[in-house]
Amino acid sequence: MSSDPWGRVDETGTVYVRTADGEQVVGSWQAGSPEEALAYFERKYEGLVVEIGLLERRVRTTDLSTKDAMTAIDHLRQQVAEHHAVGDLDALAKRLDKLVGEVESRREERKAAKAKQSEDARHAKEALVAEAEKLAASDQWRSAGERLRALVDTWKGLPRLDRKSDDELWHRFSHARSAFSKRRKAHFASLDAQREDARKAKEKLVAEAEALSGSTDWGTTAARYRELMADWKAAGRAQREAEDDLWNRFRGAQDVFFQARSEVFAERDAEQRENLTRKEELVVEAEKLLPVSDLKATRAAFRAINERWEAIGHVPRDARPKIEGRMHAVERAIQEAEEAEWRRTNPEARARAQGLTGQLQDAVDKLRGQIDAARAAGNNAKADKLAKELEGRQALLDQALKGLEEFGG
Repeated sequence: MSSDPWGRVDETGTVYVRTADGEQVVGSWQAGSPEEALAYFERKYEGLVVEIGLLERRVRTTDLSTKDAMTAIDHLRQQVAEHHAVGDLDALAKRLDKLVGEVESRREERKAAKAKQSEDARHAKEALVAEAEKLAASDQWRSAGERLRALVDTWKGLPRLDRKSDDELWHRFSHARSAFSKRRKAHFASLDAQREDARKAKEKLVAEAEALSGSTDWGTTAARYRELMADWKAAGRAQREAEDDLWNRFRGAQDVFFQARSEVFAERDAEQRENLTRKEELVVEAEKLLPVSDLKATRAAFRAINERWEAIGHVPRDARPKIEGRMHAVERAIQEAEEAEWRRTNPEARARAQGLTGQLQDAVDKLRGQIDAARAAGNNAKADKLAKELEGRQALLDQALKGLEEFGG
């Protein structure tokens, strides 16, 4: 008979293992020595130790499901219970019992983690729904649309909730997206209608602009082009392709007109600058007539110069006031000379001037006599008063005498 601390082989070849419940039959061994029998069943025990160790590692380091872990534990527990190995089977049973506890503990942890994950997912989806419902009222069509698409991708990456909750939240989320899409579609449909109206309005503007492009009524047509441009801006934008084409035609028509006007104006400006040069020569010639010495000759010379002046035509607008002012100054000087000559040679005016001068001279002489009499009588107050009156009459007399000189004395 052969034995070790955990088992023995009796003389019949039966192999036993020692357990807490006493010896248990492992099997029989007839092919070799008792030592070989114990060694064989001890190797089977070591195999169980290895399998349990591997299972423990899987449970502790991998995401092995509770169901698969319990199935593997039950399988090993059955092998231990069948006593087909020699070794500390009770220790193996305790390791399996402990492993069951670990599996159950991990199951609770996973359950709690899953519950938290579900709650987090619920909060995340509720936040997505709230944002989607806010975006549903937005008029920022591009940015809001892009954000809603991003929210869908985020939603797809979140875990599912219980069916009822998930369906309710998805319904709200989907409804918000649909509401935004419906509003956006209506907006762009309206925009398309507005753009079509703008296109029709601008077609008419282009037609008129093209019809006006050959006009030579420069002022009226230029004013009308300004009105057309204001109408163009007020019409709004057409579809991009139509807008670009219509604008090119509209602008092209204006360019034809304004280019033609510029050429005409350039020619006219050159002519007016030449006119200005000629009028400057004439005004210098006219200014040489002053001061007037021979009124008749001066008047005839100025008339001849003025006839040539009138025949020349327009000068540049900014130069007109100055050049015409110089000519008018000469004309006024000649007119003043004519008026002075008329006063000098007019008998009635001369007589009136002489009569007025005589009256004033008599009044002055009379006042002087009265002043002398008052002072002789010692009435200085009256004399002073008469002296002030004399000053006024003397001033009038001096002015009348000056006028009389204009008549030749």
